[in-house]
Amino acid sequence: MTPPTFVGLGLFVGFLVGLTGVGGGALMTPSLIFLGVEPLTAVGTDLLYATVTRVFGVFFHGRKGRIRYDIATRLFAGSVPAIVLGGIILREVDRNTLNDNLTVLLGAILVVSAILSLIKGEFRVPVSPRWAYVYILGFIVGLTVQFTSVGAGVIVSFALMNVARLDPKDVVGVTITYGLALSAFSFINYAGMGSVDYQLAGALILGAIPGVYLGTHVNRRADREKLKRVMNVIILLIGLFTLLGG
Repeated sequence: MTPPTFVGLGLFVGFLVGLTGVGGGALMTPSLIFLGVEPLTAVGTDLLYATVTRVFGVFFHGRKGRIRYDIATRLFAGSVPAIVLGGIILREVDRNTLNDNLTVLLGAILVVSAILSLIKGEFRVPVSPRWAYVYILGFIVGLTVQFTSVGAGVIVSFALMNVARLDPKDVVGVTITYGLALSAFSFINYAGMGSVDYQLAGALILGAIPGVYLGTHVNRRADREKLKRVMNVIILLIGLFTLLGG
């Protein structure tokens, strides 16, 4: 595939993210794999792409003062052992074995993430919120992101809204801030293995910047919630297709 193809992919995914607020990693990683990128490299490259794009999200949300750093910090603290464990697994397990299993795991996470997004806010989990659960959540999500680059936003936002009953406006800032730290440190594991295509990441980011800008402006005239539901159905179908293909 030529660089313009990946610039176009970045533009398309960026537009959808700006339009609906969901789907970044859930669309990018499977798209890269579908276009012939090795699964490990697809995950590593998407982690770099996600890190760069989330920097802007943290900046804008920080200016609005809508970031709960106490929650984001605890989530990341729970993810640290997961990042270390993930790094050990990535280095010790045969590369071909990882590539074969990453695709199946990615499909499963996409299906779970899409379902959680579709039912988010529809019910309340009868569990009393405790800080210990935040650390456990950070570990689970941290390990998931290590091998798929997907889940930091959807799984965390679902738990914060349905278990912690956090204000939805605060949920966005927490997930972006936590996601930035998690993707940045997870990226280091893949960079150490040589599983990041920097030229590819640059092309994706080049397309994503105007894509997010355009999507954000179109978003003002669109039914955002309806678009989110459509996006999550698409992600669900991609997950099922990935599972069947794997």
